[in-house]
Amino acid sequence: MLVMQAFRVAAVSMNGFLGEPARVLAAMDLWCARAAECQAQLVLFPELVVHGHCTPNTAQLAEPVPNGPSSRALARMASRHGLVISAGLSERDGDAVYNTQVLFSPSGFIGKQRKLHLSRDEGNHYSGGDELTVFDTGFAKIGTVICYDNQFPEVARVLALRGAEVLLMPHAARFLPWTDTPESEAAARRHSHAFVSVYALRARENACFAVLTDQAGRAGTLDTLPLDHENQPHHAGVALIWGPDGAVLASAQTERVIEEMIVADLDPSLLARERALVNYTIARRRPELFAELVRAR
Repeated sequence: MLVMQAFRVAAVSMNGFLGEPARVLAAMDLWCARAAECQAQLVLFPELVVHGHCTPNTAQLAEPVPNGPSSRALARMASRHGLVISAGLSERDGDAVYNTQVLFSPSGFIGKQRKLHLSRDEGNHYSGGDELTVFDTGFAKIGTVICYDNQFPEVARVLALRGAEVLLMPHAARFLPWTDTPESEAAARRHSHAFVSVYALRARENACFAVLTDQAGRAGTLDTLPLDHENQPHHAGVALIWGPDGAVLASAQTERVIEEMIVADLDPSLLARERALVNYTIARRRPELFAELVRAR
């Protein structure tokens, strides 16, 4: 049963500077002000934007959720601007550190999603989460699929089965390095868009809205790696919003590596239309045939 109301969503593609949460949070506050001016009700920020992606001292920077200083700052931000905010940070829980996307409303903490599957060097800093949760914001049911988790179709499918109407897809993806020439910059930017464009299928196959944003810019340089190494925290950036039929509702530009925000109106009638189709996959699927999906290799 749909509970979704019409609402406006903003996706901010911005830099998550390594180990500079105060600087990042100040920038996020400005973006929230812009989102509120655009009458957005929900704003999505990238994966690990607050503390930076695979920052060398992640273990020291990681904070408890929702009572750490960055969470409290996000709670105040949500209240001040009247927004639901989704943002990524490094979470400490006892001895474990998680790549976590938190969700705050104007009235306080809603919940969090920990990244399930760790890519490349992330295993040096984080533990994988083990829960998939859908949160009700009051105007929509929200599920979060963090970066590499989008390459596992089962994640979005489980969230849809649990009632998600909107899938948030925060990224800190390092797709293609670039040099400081317009041609190289545009090539990296277009590559980012091409790479994530396949995630339109996550929206279409589950009849959900999907909102994706990536970090944008050079977040810092790791002295332990060559400057052109794929694990340098350099993000060409991308932002896209899809309807439940997989159609693009809003897109960032494809020529420059810059911080930017996109906005779209999400119409629940589109959701109802797609879910009423005879070929709506969740209604037609045959789970008795899928036992291999839950067997370890």
